[in-house]
Parts: sequence; structure tokens; C-alpha cells
Amino acid sequence: MIPLSVPSLKGNEWKYVKECIDTEWVSSAGKYVDLFEQKIAEYTGSKYAIACVNGTSALHVSLRLAGIKPGDEVIVPTLTFIAPVNAVTYNGASPVFMDVDEYYNLDIDKTIEFIQTETVFKNGITYNKQTDKCISAIIPVHMWGNPVWLDELVPLCLDRNIVIVEDASESLGSIYNRGNYKEYHTGTIGKSGCLSFNGNKIITTGGGGMILTDDEDLAEKASYLTTQAKDDPVRYIHNDIGYNFRLTNIQAALGVAQLEQLPNFLKRKHEILHKYQSAINNIDGLIIGDAPTYAENNHWMNLLQINSEIYGEDREDLMHRLDVNNIQTRPAWAPIHLQKPYQVCQTYRVEKAEELVENSLCLPSSTNLSDEDLANVIAQLNE
Repeated sequence: MIPLSVPSLKGNEWKYVKECIDTEWVSSAGKYVDLFEQKIAEYTGSKYAIACVNGTSALHVSLRLAGIKPGDEVIVPTLTFIAPVNAVTYNGASPVFMDVDEYYNLDIDKTIEFIQTETVFKNGITYNKQTDKCISAIIPVHMWGNPVWLDELVPLCLDRNIVIVEDASESLGSIYNRGNYKEYHTGTIGKSGCLSFNGNKIITTGGGGMILTDDEDLAEKASYLTTQAKDDPVRYIHNDIGYNFRLTNIQAALGVAQLEQLPNFLKRKHEILHKYQSAINNIDGLIIGDAPTYAENNHWMNLLQINSEIYGEDREDLMHRLDVNNIQTRPAWAPIHLQKPYQVCQTYRVEKAEELVENSLCLPSSTNLSDEDLANVIAQLNE
């Protein structure tokens, strides 16, 4: 089986993990947790990085610290992994679902249109005209490693007192190359940003996540809340409700070793993209989805877009045929506004998302994908 996206553990992972085992620092304290935070902050250009047990917990805490309250609303794209939407719900708020653009990202034009025409600003708060609820935040999700264009959204949100919490789970290594945020890493523009180090991401700690922020007070509170809000850890005094969300030392050791290899991972991701593009874009009815030109993309996942009338197979038929030939693929995320827990929530001009889901297929994109594997995938698509 040629897998969709699996880790490559060929560096110092065992050396660093063995040190944790030998010294018995395997839980949520130890030098590698601090070192991983430091190195992620340095790499992304963020002043602070707070390690969490996974990306979902990072989103959960970030939204809480952004001031999201029960009864509030948060604008989210309908096409995303469900984690950021669930994190909204964990905080007692409700999602407002927005359409996506050609890069599978939050449609900024429609989002701005919604804020300008469907909300009212009074007493320092943006209210949804339809529900009369406070819209307190927006979560741009940098899908497949594609950075969301934020130049026009940021000043509008500042004027409207709407907090931006970035979901950069899939975009470690993606950096803007023009605009107001040239040379900014994804996740460092909003009040906070969240990374994921799940097993399928460009680097992994098995599980794991990270909160990025330049706000010292927010960073201190995030560290406090993710370690059970201990005011006196010796006498077990807790003055707030915290969470057991701290990354373990043994996972962080994996992360440090993986981060050392990130430049090579990014190089290989670019090579895989170019091999796919040069071959697949010459197949009638198939193209590889474009990445935005305003950023250097990590190309975490390659999306095949299918014109079934020209190609002769639709997404489901092609996915089945590839599976029979031991090639793992999967569709894009199912739109969340259509899923049972969220069907009652408000949507705004959702059109592109459903079209992309219907016609898109994620192709094998692991950094350790061999040229032979790539040739096999391409050969099957040529069939």
C-alpha cells in the first residue's frame, strides 16, 4: 500500500527518546518540552510557543483566552477538519459557516461582505443581525498548507473588535512572500495561532500541538491553563479551571528531532508537487490544485481536481480503483455545515466548498514517498 501521509522518522528521534527513557523524564516535564517550544518559536518567528497535547487542545485554549464566551459566535470555514469547529463548541459558542476560495481556504471576500452587510457594530461589539449574538472571533484555517490571505481581513477585524485565531495545523513551513505580512509564518498574524503535530503532519510528535503568540500575558495564561491551573503545585491550590493539556517530554523529544529535518521535508514536498504537476496536468480532466502565489507553501497535501465528464471517472470511482491498486487516497473534508451536530447553525453563501469536495481527491504526499511510488500513482491515473 502506498499510504496517504505517514511520518518519516530517520533522524535523531530514537537518540532523544532514549535519553528521556534513560533519565526517566517521560511525562509532561523535562528539557525537551522547553526546547521544542523554544525551537518552534524561533522557527516561526513567534515570541512565545506553548506546547499542548494536540492541535485541538491548542485551539480550545486559544479561543478561551481570546475571550470567547458562551453564547458568542465564531466565523469558521465549512471546509476544514472538524477540530476548530468543535473547539468553538467546547467554549460554549456557535459557529457561523463561511464558504471557501479556490485554495480551499476561508473565502475572505465573502467573510468581509458578511461582516459589512450582515452585522452591526455597537458599544464596541459586532452583532449578527440575524441572531443578535456577539461575533467575537474568526478562525482562518490554512488548508493543506495554503496560507489564507489576511491583508484586508485583519484591519476590519481590528475595527470591529473581532479576534483572529489562526488554525495553522497543516501549514508549518508556509510563509507569506508578499503583502502586509511578507515573511510572516502562518499562525503569527492573529492574536494566536495553533499548530498540530499529528502523525500525518509535516513533522510529528505522534500527537501534539502548539500555541503561537506574541502576547506575553496570553502565553503565561496558556501555560497556566494547560498545566491544570496550578497556583501552588506543592499544596495543589487551583484558582481557575485548567486542563491536563501539556505535551510530554518524550513526545517533545520526537518533535525536536523532526524539526531538525524540516528543511529536507519541505524540499521533498516541493519535489513531489512538481512531479505530480508535470505529469498529471497533462492528463485530460485532471489537474493538481494550485497553491497561492503570495506565499511559499509547505505543500503538505496534494489535491487532485477531477473533471469527471472529461476524465471519464468521478471521485468515488477513481478512489475505488486506486484503492484496488494499493494506493491510499481520500476525499477533502466533508462540509461541516451539513453534518448532524451543526446543521442548525447559520451559513453564508456556501457554494464553492461543496463543488470542491465533490471533485477533489487527496493524493499520497508523504515525505518518504519514493520516485517509484510516485510513478506508480501517476501510471494509475493515466489508466
